[in-house]
Amino acid sequence: MKRRVVVTGLGVVTSLSQKVEDLWARLLAGESGIHHLECVETDLFKVKIGGDVHDWDPSGIIEHREAKRIDRFTQFALVAGTQAVEDSGLDFENENVHRCGVVLGSGIGGLNEIETQVGRLLNKGPDRVSPMTIPKLMLNAAGGNLAIRFGLRGPNFAVATACASANNAMGDALQMIQNGISDIVVTGGTEAAMTGMGISAFQNMKALSRRNDEPARASRPFDVDRDGFVLSEGAGILVFEELEHALARDAKIYCEVIGYGASCDAGHITQPDPAGMGASKAMQNALDDAAIGPEDVQYLNAHGTSTPLGDKAETQAVKVVFGKHAYGLNISSTKSSLGHSLGASGGIELVITAKAIQNQLIPPTINLDNQDPECDLNYTPNTPQERDLNIAMSNSFGFGGHNASIVVKRFIP
Repeated sequence: MKRRVVVTGLGVVTSLSQKVEDLWARLLAGESGIHHLECVETDLFKVKIGGDVHDWDPSGIIEHREAKRIDRFTQFALVAGTQAVEDSGLDFENENVHRCGVVLGSGIGGLNEIETQVGRLLNKGPDRVSPMTIPKLMLNAAGGNLAIRFGLRGPNFAVATACASANNAMGDALQMIQNGISDIVVTGGTEAAMTGMGISAFQNMKALSRRNDEPARASRPFDVDRDGFVLSEGAGILVFEELEHALARDAKIYCEVIGYGASCDAGHITQPDPAGMGASKAMQNALDDAAIGPEDVQYLNAHGTSTPLGDKAETQAVKVVFGKHAYGLNISSTKSSLGHSLGASGGIELVITAKAIQNQLIPPTINLDNQDPECDLNYTPNTPQERDLNIAMSNSFGFGGHNASIVVKRFIP
């Protein structure tokens, strides 16, 4: 029999807020973390907006000397991860650390470090490339450093499936605990691709919104006037814990993690399957894993990136899986407030979904002023909605055709 898994700790870094409770309040208030970019000089760029964490100061958690030796995406993970562990109330000195693991997702990893060191190589020669280059840019650096901080000696690995990375990482963490490999896993995603290369690459793919004159209104999932996603950065980290272990220490429990599903479109490298077949398979797999029916779900935190193709495909996929009940769901895309943080997005959004269950409140999709007729479901436009919320699903889909869905449930002792 599978062991039961609950969420006992939450931590975030986003452009809107770097504290979970404050982020939740601002989402409900309809605020946006999208603004004119401050971390990158945008004079030569067509896209001048995004969700950069321009006021980033990790000094309260990371000493200056340590911060210089790790990339920005690892800094995000350490800060959000420390928040999550502190929120959980865990003291790892009292735990069997060989049964405590870390599984983090990141789509790109240390892009800041790559740009910096390539610049040194080209401008100053090979002798000026930092010996810390590889330890800073490698995708597993975030999880490795988080494990070092807390002395966690259980399984530790990185997942890289583009924008599905965090959901795939959390799915792996869920299965590790269910199957008795670990008792506690710190999991989620982190990303810091808000660099000159990152912005220009997505810009030149024509993937990004160019609503530079209205940054807070640029991310508008399911709206007929959407023109692309808004790039952002951050981290969302959660503590997954075996239920009996959590109960034994009288832990605060946000929700229970009951299902995970994944799939691949095996089609276009960047575009979703137009009928949403891969996405629908991931959602159905998650429902099957949770041993529930579609009618048991009340809320869906959508991938909802604000791209013309993606929002339609996800809407179609939801209809395939949920049938008539699709119209009875509350759906929202919190990327409308936060933008798209790529491999971190699933972690951030599961934090939000856990808060939705805790508070019995559906966060809104802001900027949904003129709903696309081809996106005809209830996306909770602009205003939060109270609802008896027992079961929720969170979707993440990524380049490469990767699809991953997580199902969580209200925990009632």
